[in-house]
Amino acid sequence: MGQQLNKIVKRIRRKKYLERKKALVKAGVTRKARIAKAEKTVKKAPAKKAPAKKAAPKKVEAAVEAVAAAPAAEAPAQE
Repeated sequence: MGQQLNKIVKRIRRKKYLERKKALVKAGVTRKARIAKAEKTVKKAPAKKAPAKKAAPKKVEAAVEAVAAAPAAEAPAQE
């Protein structure tokens, strides 16, 4: 039964949409004119730049590399 209801809702929405479009045509308003008018009246603020990410200090990078290499070197050899 849901399909029947959807059909009726779609018809109502389409009818209202066409009424709005006809009113715009009678008023002499076109889509391009509305877009151009909106661009002229609304000025966008300049976008804020995101703060630059700081590079990790070299000491921390060296420590991470040392820790990663240490377990492999300290592992006892299995006989």
